[in-house]
Amino acid sequence: MAITEVLVPQLSESISEATLLNWKKQPGEAVEVDEILIEVETDKVVLEVPAPAAGVLSEIVKADGSTVTSGEVLARIDTEAKASAAPAAAAPAPEAAPAPQAAAPAAASAPASAIASPAAGKILAEKGIDPSGVEGSGRGGRITKGDALSAESAPKKAAAAPAAAPTLSLDGRPEQRVPMSRLRARVAERLLQSQSENAILTTFNEVNMQGILDLRARYKDKFEKEHGVKLGFTSFFVKAAVAALKKYPVVNASVDGKDIIYHGYFDIGIAVGSPRGLVVPILRNADQLSIAEIEKQIADFGARARDGKLTLEELTGGTFSISNGGVFGSMLSTPIINPPQSAILGIHATKDRAVVENGQIVIRPMNYLALSYDHRIIDGREAVLSLVAMKEALEDPQRLLLDV
Repeated sequence: MAITEVLVPQLSESISEATLLNWKKQPGEAVEVDEILIEVETDKVVLEVPAPAAGVLSEIVKADGSTVTSGEVLARIDTEAKASAAPAAAAPAPEAAPAPQAAAPAAASAPASAIASPAAGKILAEKGIDPSGVEGSGRGGRITKGDALSAESAPKKAAAAPAAAPTLSLDGRPEQRVPMSRLRARVAERLLQSQSENAILTTFNEVNMQGILDLRARYKDKFEKEHGVKLGFTSFFVKAAVAALKKYPVVNASVDGKDIIYHGYFDIGIAVGSPRGLVVPILRNADQLSIAEIEKQIADFGARARDGKLTLEELTGGTFSISNGGVFGSMLSTPIINPPQSAILGIHATKDRAVVENGQIVIRPMNYLALSYDHRIIDGREAVLSLVAMKEALEDPQRLLLDV
């Protein structure tokens, strides 16, 4: 027997533990190299764990829902048991067509050693599990050690199930209680941390989006044909934010104890909603990216966020963030800073509004901007002026090309 261990992938330094989701294979089943065996959920991303070798999954060490750390053993693969994979898969066939039904009680009353391996029998006995209730995946339906370990986790699953089932409140109305995912719990923790540790203040301004709308209407078809991606709005906000951060570096800084760290680069986090919760992938060196490159990265982030394919590296770091509630119709909000950053820009839905220009009431496509900042290091002057710089760049997008 040659055993290869399946290990928890290396997690980043900022992540101490993760949670196992659902096993896609059971003990006794054949696996191929790089076949995904299970997913591991961290507080930032879901990682897939592939099989490091081909063979038969002989043992599951950590059950669904277990908390694990980097390098822990999750399962073991017998790389020399390829020949037994087919019989294991065919094991249910004899059960589908049993001999006479009268023989069933005899099988149920047989001693554990008659249907379980010695190791499996010991595990079942220690856990007080009746072997007759365990389905064997070994040759001829024999219960393997892996089967016994899986059976060991079954009561945990059964106990967790009722929590997600609909229940009735005290006044008889339906309720449902489900545990937070690790990602959701971590987001909640970080938001509370941000509000308790930062002196958050928000300043607002409005921007006339007509210049960008005209520019986009004029070039969007050529842009998509040339670059293979649609010309959106977020890339303009990224460019405007970078231009403002260059003028007011403290808005791009962060606090470390009693020190202020001024970053000589611009890594912009883009808040993205996903089925598992909010994630903030990072546009590295955004000042060096073209509008097309930004649009491609944002589209890629959105697609992979939906599929849970973002990597830990893409979700780590960042010097400033942008949150676009406008895609959901938000008119105004006060975004919460993503620590250890010191500021975040909230953008909203662009709507036609009545505004005054040269003493006349006119209709213009307006967007409200909100800049939340850490007042410990960013004074109101820098916050307001940086937001004004963003406004001016957005209202005259040609300035972004000339860097003025």
